[in-house]
Formats: sequence, C-alpha cells, structure tokens
Amino acid sequence: MLQTTNPVLLLALLPVAAYLLYKAALRLQLSLAKQPGLVGHVKMAKRVSKWIPYYGLADHAFFESDQPNPEVAKQRKQGFLNLAERLRIRDPELITRIHTLKNHLSDSRFTGLYRVPFQFRKLVSEKLTLNPFLSHSSGVNVWDEEGRQYMDVTGSYGCNLLGYDAYKQFLSVANNQAHDLGPVLGHYHPVILDNVTRLCNISGMDEVSFHMSGTEAVMQAVRLAQYHTGRKRIVRFAGAYHGWWGEVQPGIGNPVNAQHTLTLKECSARTLAVLKSRNDIACVLVNPLQALHPNGNAPSDSSLVTGTRRAGYDKAAYTQWLSDLREVCTSRGIVLILDEVFLGFRLGLTGAQGYFGVEADMVTYGKTLGGGLPVGVLCGKARYMARYKPAKPADICFARGTFNAHPYVMLAMNQFLHHVTEHHQMRGVELDALWDGRAQQLNQRLTALGLPVQVRNMVSVWTVVYSIPSRYHWMFQFYLRDAGLLLSWVGSGRLIFSHNFTDSDFTEFENRFVQAAKVMQSDGWWTPGARALSRGQIVRSLVLEMINKTSKGK
Repeated sequence: MLQTTNPVLLLALLPVAAYLLYKAALRLQLSLAKQPGLVGHVKMAKRVSKWIPYYGLADHAFFESDQPNPEVAKQRKQGFLNLAERLRIRDPELITRIHTLKNHLSDSRFTGLYRVPFQFRKLVSEKLTLNPFLSHSSGVNVWDEEGRQYMDVTGSYGCNLLGYDAYKQFLSVANNQAHDLGPVLGHYHPVILDNVTRLCNISGMDEVSFHMSGTEAVMQAVRLAQYHTGRKRIVRFAGAYHGWWGEVQPGIGNPVNAQHTLTLKECSARTLAVLKSRNDIACVLVNPLQALHPNGNAPSDSSLVTGTRRAGYDKAAYTQWLSDLREVCTSRGIVLILDEVFLGFRLGLTGAQGYFGVEADMVTYGKTLGGGLPVGVLCGKARYMARYKPAKPADICFARGTFNAHPYVMLAMNQFLHHVTEHHQMRGVELDALWDGRAQQLNQRLTALGLPVQVRNMVSVWTVVYSIPSRYHWMFQFYLRDAGLLLSWVGSGRLIFSHNFTDSDFTEFENRFVQAAKVMQSDGWWTPGARALSRGQIVRSLVLEMINKTSKGK
C-alpha cells in the first residue's frame, strides 16, 4: 500500500493553512461588522436594483393596493381628487414653464418623479404637480409665483440656518465689498485671512482649504488621509451620506465605484474590532446626523413602501460611540473625519466636536458656512493637510479649483462668521431643550387627537414617523403642502427648521401640521377598515406585485 501522507509536505502546508484560516477569520469579522440587509451591502444593493421591474398602479389599483373596504377606496379617491384640485396650478403659462423645465432640466425631472414610490408615480405626476418656482421670502415664509405662502421647513437642505433675511443682508454687504475687485480668481481678497483665523479657532484645527462644494471638501479630506497614511481603505457607515461621488455614495441603485470603501455598522463593537485588526484603513468618515437614524439611509418618502420608518436619537449612546471610535482611531493611526457639511453650525458654534465632546483630525463644512453662497471647507490638523512631502518634491497630492476662495463667497462667509462668533449662539444643551420641547409638544398633541404620526428630532432636523403600517404614508407630504408647509423633495423624511423660528412661528407650524394630518386621516389613507394589512402582509404583497410584473414581462 502506497503512503499517501508526506510529513514534510504537511509541515510545508501548515503556514499556508494558518494564513488561509487567518484571512477567513478576518473576512468573517468584516461580514459580521456590516449592517444586515442592503443598507450595509452597497455592491449587492446595486445588483438588486437591476432586478426590480417598473410597474404602475393606476385607476382602482392606486387606491386599493392594501385591499381596503370598498367604501374606504372610494373615500380615498374622492379625497385625492379634492386635494389635486386644491393644489392645482391655475396659470396655464406657468404649467407650460414647468413642463419645459422638466423636459430640459434633468434634476427637476428626477426630483419630481422620486417624491413617491414608483408604483404610484404615474397618477401622482398627472394630478399632483407642484410649483417649483418661488418668488420671494420673508421671515420663515416663502411665496410662489401664484402668490401662495408657505412656511419653509426645507432649510434649503441645511444652508438656511439663520433665516433668509440674515443671508440677504450677508449677500448685500458682500456684494458691495467685493464690487471693486469683482470675480478676480487665483489671488485672494484680504478678507480670507480673517476667515481662516476664525475657522481655525472654531474648528480647533491648524489649517484650512476652500472648495466649491461639500462633496469636494470630503473628497479632498479622504485623499489627504490616504496620502499621509499610505493606506487606501475608507470606512463609512451604513446609510451615511458624504456627497455624490462613487466611493461613498449610498443607495440601492447608485453607480457606486467603492473599490476601497468598507461600509460597516455604526455604534457596533464589531466595527471597532475590524478597525483594530486591519492595517490598511486610512480614514473613518462620520456624518453626525446619522445619530438620528443610525445605519439607515436618509429618510425619503419615495422609500416608504412598507409603511415603516425608524428614527430615534440617543445622545448619550452616540457620544459614547464617538468616544470609543476616537480611541481606536488614535491607537491605529486612522484619520477621523467629521463630515459637518449638512449639520454645519446647527449643534452650536463648535459643531459636533463640541456637542459630542470628540476631537476630529479633519472636519468638513459646506453650504451652511457660505453666507448664502455655495462653498466647501476642509479644516484639519497640520500633519494631514500638507499637499506635498518636503523630502520628495515630486510626491504631491494636488487639489485646486478655479472658483475656490471666490471673493464674493469669501466676503459672504465673513459676514456669516462674524455673526455666529460675535452674537450669542445657543449651546448644545440650550438647543436640545428648545427643539426637544417643541417636538414633544407636537407629539403630545398628535397623540391626544389619535393621529398615527409622530416626529423624531436631532435639534432642528426632524423626521416624521408613523405608528401604523400603510402603503400610503408618502401621501402626507402633499397634505402638508396643502396646509402651507414647504418640504424638500424627500418629503416628510426630513424637516429642517431655520433657527429664526419664534415660538409663535412654531405654533403656526404646529397648527398646519396637525391640520394636514387630520385631513389625511379623514380622506381614508390611515383608516383602511377591517382589512388593514400588517407590515409583513404589505411586504408580501409588494413581492407578489413584482413577481407578477416580471412574469408578464417575459
């Protein structure tokens, strides 16, 4: 009988086997640190997006997708038609201009279509056309071209912190001060020195670089982290938004190019274990807004297909998480980047660093800082900000932009910086008390009225959650519009208040919000009768719809 085992060969294979086991253990550790589901598996989410077929619910199916009693379906249809009539644009010329805009401005067409789940898109697009044009603003209100007045809770996607009247003043002063120089680019207006000094004091950082957008600022922060650490890997957390560039863009259908990106679970000991065990991680990106909905994508009404939205803010827990993360990053030489492009100064003058008591290596800012104009800013420790290596003159990390440090932007920014540093700004505890109290007040009133709606907030950024399953929660955005509240295209997923909302302004907002919820309920969207579906039944009905559509397509 031939001997089949060679001891020398076995000894030679032992290191190989040990290495393979080690790699397998690392891979398992990484898999366990990812958020379950598509939110934590970006590449798989991209593949799944190609399998979802388009289909539309029209006519009776639009109002009966959750199998309501016939009288409820009839009630919904009539309510929908009444709502469409109240929102109807009266001016034929304006309607023509809106159609022209959608035909030639792809952004407008996209946001218009993706306000609602695609199954309901056709009828909504036909009947619930919203006017995208605004004519003027004052206080917390804006007016469209037909003269309709709305309370603005879009926050201009985070830009409008102080109120539009303040930014009008900033822009007016900046325009006058920059007039003699004009848009001279490449050189600097002298005001840039004051901006840099104030930004370093506010952020606690050593150096500053200016960019055209928050996305650009984050891109440069990541590139510098990779350059100075000699590592390639980026860690971002499931659901977090850091701009629209491929390495960090979340979402089920986006064309991600995340070759170097690990998407891990936030607030997780398993994630900390991954950071401790790897030597290829250059930086960790944190968007503090995720504290409102950890490991969840930014809430949007277009994704309210199963009738659920989770949000909740635990400041103490998130503070501890950032402290633990800071400790691990320090021990492993990983650059910790706080992305405050969205939140900006909403958490107080020193931002998330002061609010949560954590020190970052780099901080990025965006639109909030521009005094009403577009901008991106990166503040960082000196050891990470250099774009060259003194001993190797050909080894550089080049970054530039023609409009970086534009004179008009720098002067508008200077007005903003003077305002927030020289006027009294609320500290984090004061902001928490004010906005948490307002949210609690609204929630108590909604509960007392038996309305299945609540709000969750992180200071002045709010999201709407629902206490019953429904396939029609996305309709609430149109009832809010009808009540005179202006929301961004993501709908009730994100309400952003400017900090010039007085108590009387908020009372008016509260009245309009409650009124919208009452009408939504009376129109039958939240009263499906005895055949109300559970969340599980809604999910199954969605799957069956997709299967039926796919089989018919074949």
